[in-house]
Amino acid sequence: MLSLNRVDAAIGNIPILRDISFSVGPAETVALVGRNGAGKTTLLRTIMGFTDSRGEMRFDGRDLQAVAPHLRPGMGIGYAPEDRRLFSRFTITENILLPAQVAGLDQAETSRRLERIHLVLPELRDLGPRPAGSVSGGQGKMVALGRALILSTRLLLLDEPFQGLAPVLANRYAEALGKLREIDPTLAIVITESNPHLLRSFASRTITVERGQIDSDVVHDRLSA
Repeated sequence: MLSLNRVDAAIGNIPILRDISFSVGPAETVALVGRNGAGKTTLLRTIMGFTDSRGEMRFDGRDLQAVAPHLRPGMGIGYAPEDRRLFSRFTITENILLPAQVAGLDQAETSRRLERIHLVLPELRDLGPRPAGSVSGGQGKMVALGRALILSTRLLLLDEPFQGLAPVLANRYAEALGKLREIDPTLAIVITESNPHLLRSFASRTITVERGQIDSDVVHDRLSA
């Protein structure tokens, strides 16, 4: 589904990623782990087209480098950034539905996708009318997940979703991902995380990113371990 081959990326004139190569198949959950500053966030941003990059990136056989960043979500790619980036004056539901409006989804399809989100995150149904600026940081992470899910029919990218979450909310977030995998088993998921142990029981593969490169000596395949 998603493949990167010898990808380099820079922010401004500063090189961040070097010679990145890996692939993600349908229904696979891949954890990208590494210390803060290793390049994990830049890697997700590169997939979304937010950095200056070179190398080959393909999604469902299509050259991603030839697709403008604002068109990539329309390919079925959802992205939840680490800092959530919610519109504080919009309601929770308005934040979730905004990508659907930008993508031009009709009402029937939008309603179907919103119901899928409420199956995964039923608390967002009750929180829906509240302004996004009134929710806690942990709740904001849930909203960001819901917003990413409105377009992620093929691939979901989650950047440090557990960072800063209290244990109760971290467990709730993990439960939501488990529910998502249950109701949408073909969805591919890529999650970045600083703690290499947190996602080991959930991810089918763990890839370590170190100083902007993939550490080929530290790749853990849970299915074959």
